[in-house]
Amino acid sequence: MQEEWEDRLQKYIAGVVQNNGHKLLAINTMPDHLHLFAGLNPKQSISELMRLVKGDSSKFINKEGFTRRKFYWQEGYGAFSNSRSQIDGVVKYILNQKEHHKKQTFKEEYLEILNDYAVEYDEKYIFQDLLDG
Repeated sequence: MQEEWEDRLQKYIAGVVQNNGHKLLAINTMPDHLHLFAGLNPKQSISELMRLVKGDSSKFINKEGFTRRKFYWQEGYGAFSNSRSQIDGVVKYILNQKEHHKKQTFKEEYLEILNDYAVEYDEKYIFQDLLDG
């Protein structure tokens, strides 16, 4: 992800979230994933919100020419719930992603979360590493 368009992408995605009645609490983009933390509007499912976020932001990225090749998100997403008492910690965690991922890759962290919470998964559905920039 290029820093010169990172802010524009985050603002665009924030607009998609908020235009669908959700409350954006934090967003941070990385070269191979993004973290989005929102208070959800119960009138829309998480899967519908993610379909819109991924589809609309892909169109935006391609229209703006942010990447050399056609951009698309990988299939799937991870969604986790948090209690009200965890909001500040989750916001700090999301805003600190660039520093955090210097120590642990996204894939390593994601697998650790799934294992810590005993979430069963099939390896073929785990996010794939980027081939090249």
